[in-house]
Amino acid sequence: MATTNDLKNGMVLNLDGQLWSVVWFQHHKPGKGGAVMRTKLKNVLSGKVVDKTFNADVKVEVANVDKRDMTYLYNDGGSYVFMDSSTYEQVHITPEVVGEASHFLLENQNAIVAVHDDLPLYVELPASVELAVEYTEPGLQGDRSTGGTKPAKLETGYTIQVPLFLTTGETVKVDTRTGDYLGRVTS
Repeated sequence: MATTNDLKNGMVLNLDGQLWSVVWFQHHKPGKGGAVMRTKLKNVLSGKVVDKTFNADVKVEVANVDKRDMTYLYNDGGSYVFMDSSTYEQVHITPEVVGEASHFLLENQNAIVAVHDDLPLYVELPASVELAVEYTEPGLQGDRSTGGTKPAKLETGYTIQVPLFLTTGETVKVDTRTGDYLGRVTS
């Protein structure tokens, strides 16, 4: 148990039998009345985001979520197979749990898998990853007044927007939270 004053981003709460991750919080003291804690909570299983306001110093149940270092091995067609780095146990995780992280997963890549009661909740990747551009059209100079972008297919099969000067075969840095191009990687 913890109080609402102890909330932090990423903390997982057990509210009414459901697991909610704290996305954002703000301590608010209105002109009259008691202080409150405004929060934005994301349902860990469904992904639904809700705004919830708690009175200050209210007790909330913190869920015991174990974040384990795992290595992504392969996709067997129906699930993603990860290996626990400490026990070498293989875990099959459904595409729904992996979610958007699947766009940036390469074999033998490290990830953090959050587990609650032996049930994988979500997969957490580093903030950015380096991926090779599998295919992109040649960029045409001219025809614009500002820097332009073009679609590029990454080695994972995901397509992002990149600057016109990039060519097939180059390695780019991609933000795993938004899918945005961050820069070209030079070796």
